[in-house]
Amino acid sequence: MKARDLVVETWSALDANRGRSALTVLGIVIGISAVIAMTALIAGINRALVGELGLSQAQLVYINVWTKELTYDDVDRFSRDLSDYEYITASSYGSAEVTTGEKKASGDLRGVKPDYFKAMDTKFLQGRPFTDGEERSGSMVAILDEASVHTLFGGADMDAVGKTIRIGNDTYTIVGVTENSNMYMAPDSVSIVLPFSTMATRVTGGQQVSEVTGLAYEGTDMEAVVKKTTSYLAELYNVPEDEREDEIYVYSMKSMIDSVNATMGSFSLLMTVVASISLLVGGIGIMNMMLTNVTERIREIGLRKALGARRIDITSQFMLESVCLCLMGGLIGVVLGYLGALGLAGFASEAFMDGETTVTPYVDASTVIMATAICVGTGLVFGWYPARRAARLDPVESLHYQ
Repeated sequence: MKARDLVVETWSALDANRGRSALTVLGIVIGISAVIAMTALIAGINRALVGELGLSQAQLVYINVWTKELTYDDVDRFSRDLSDYEYITASSYGSAEVTTGEKKASGDLRGVKPDYFKAMDTKFLQGRPFTDGEERSGSMVAILDEASVHTLFGGADMDAVGKTIRIGNDTYTIVGVTENSNMYMAPDSVSIVLPFSTMATRVTGGQQVSEVTGLAYEGTDMEAVVKKTTSYLAELYNVPEDEREDEIYVYSMKSMIDSVNATMGSFSLLMTVVASISLLVGGIGIMNMMLTNVTERIREIGLRKALGARRIDITSQFMLESVCLCLMGGLIGVVLGYLGALGLAGFASEAFMDGETTVTPYVDASTVIMATAICVGTGLVFGWYPARRAARLDPVESLHYQ
């Protein structure tokens, strides 16, 4: 039988039983919808979570030695000795009351060196970062994030560059506005970044470092960098090997990314397994319908075989019918699954992201290919027995079947 004739006959057989075919593929539709919805939603949450936590910079490494109070001189030495890092920068933390006009807020302050913005890949919406000269001279300049501008000036879209704020008893000029930081802040708090030297002179009163962050060169083996950095710190500060885990903290953001991906991947696999139960039920429904079709078309099968149809022709026709049913169910399932994921994404944004981040379902080509392969596989597996049964019918007995 020619391919064209096979397709025409298959379509005619399915079209003759539209209602039954629609009900039969319902299980496949539900199964594929569940797989696509869960896969798309989990992938969307994963991508939103990675972006929200700032995990897109896999080369970031956080460094600390718990038993030693680090200063910027220590960080400067790290930069000279550790060659795997493009930048090693430091931050100091503090707090103070911030006022502007009639507005007053609690300020979470961070003192940084200019290379901090390069290491963290900070996005500026307005203005610019500090210059080296401003940092060395302890200039009274500040950088706010978008949310802090809204809190202090009443509008996130206003031009805040050049305006002044008071931190304690000092007046600072805003030179830049960044995207919202990933730090958690109370509703009435603002996040403000100052030059490190200004912070040391005006707020903390010393060169103590609260956080050390390194940005490794792109393509670097992050696991090897973490081990090398840990060994370097242990030798530098004479930390015994059995105490390194407790005394030295070296953690790469890539490890966190891998952990998040592994967790979400396991959850996605679990949801897929659960959804596969519906596919199994749908496959059984396909087999039941095909067996019914074989019974109803015994005389037709006998006539075809009497006219010269081979077993392979009969088998191919019934197998193709089964696969087409599954593919139609899969196509509908992909569309409904994505629409379902869109609906669930709004709930996930509120439930898991507190409404601050929008979760967008994500379906890649591999997911669609996987769904297609599942449909074809289901059609082949559950259509094989009815097709073989039809092909093995005796033509003489089939022609006499009532």
